[in-house]
Amino acid sequence: MPTFASDFSGTEKLYLVCAVIGGVLFVVRLVLQFVGGDGGGDYDAGAADVAGGEIDGGFAEDVGGDVDDAYLSFKILSFQGLTAFFMMFGLVGLAMARQTQHNATTCLVVATGAGLGTVWIIGLIFRKAAALQASGNINLRNAIGQEGEVYLTIPNAGTGKAKVTVQDRLRIYNAISNDKTEIKTGQRVRVVEVTPQDVLVVEKVE
Repeated sequence: MPTFASDFSGTEKLYLVCAVIGGVLFVVRLVLQFVGGDGGGDYDAGAADVAGGEIDGGFAEDVGGDVDDAYLSFKILSFQGLTAFFMMFGLVGLAMARQTQHNATTCLVVATGAGLGTVWIIGLIFRKAAALQASGNINLRNAIGQEGEVYLTIPNAGTGKAKVTVQDRLRIYNAISNDKTEIKTGQRVRVVEVTPQDVLVVEKVE
């Protein structure tokens, strides 16, 4: 333990360790999360914008919208939640122990409450951020009436792929023919319906 902490009691050293380790890990995780540590963002694949999609030899597939990793990854028992708890637990506990005359039990209760409160507040912030981002997610129903192009041949009794611009974003979706006829790659199509499974029902544009 550093010299400056040599006069700390055992409990105070525990608070100090929790504050330092929790604080460092919390900041590192938060920076990575917002600067590029998440894997569910949008990827540019040539002309197609793929959200959480798969790129395999030039083939890009949209698998269903944007995912707010920041919120989904923040749960009370997640790494982020635990580091936030220990950071504030350590800071408040150390301040209580060093600067007040309260007994150890009171300091522990207040520190624990501060840690839990911090987790709750940060979780609330992430939920609000997720709600704001949700307004920008693509509603596939907006594809109805839009024209696009077959990306992968749609068989007469199966599923192919179609490129369609939805909410100003060009994407590739699973597609089926409305009249069960084969539609070749490159054929212009119009979306007439969207199935509950987010598959486009298309018809040829003559």
